[in-house]
Amino acid sequence: MTRDEALAYAQDRYGAEPEYLWEKFPAGFVLRHQSNRKWFAVSMDVRRDRLGLEGDGVVCVMDVKCGALLGGSYLDKPGVIPAWHMNKNQWIGFLLDGTTEDGTVKELLEISYDLTKGK
Repeated sequence: MTRDEALAYAQDRYGAEPEYLWEKFPAGFVLRHQSNRKWFAVSMDVRRDRLGLEGDGVVCVMDVKCGALLGGSYLDKPGVIPAWHMNKNQWIGFLLDGTTEDGTVKELLEISYDLTKGK
């Protein structure tokens, strides 16, 4: 799945619009619940070498909340990595460059949305 596809899915499924919060990082955004304003996803462009990936340039990474036990079960899937900028015990990341399968992205977004929706 790509960044644009993930954003379209989040808008259709959750009514979430990206919020670009950082002037220094114009491609970075968060997705929030409309009701409680909690983040359920954060995305940023990261240099490939900082992630231990081959090649030059940057890749779009999205971090989502999933919990330590569940997150570990996804790390063997294509494109899924430890969270880049969030707590690695509670969040997991995935690449939005077409590497991560659509079903995996949708599952992880759903898990994160449910975990952050509150009571």
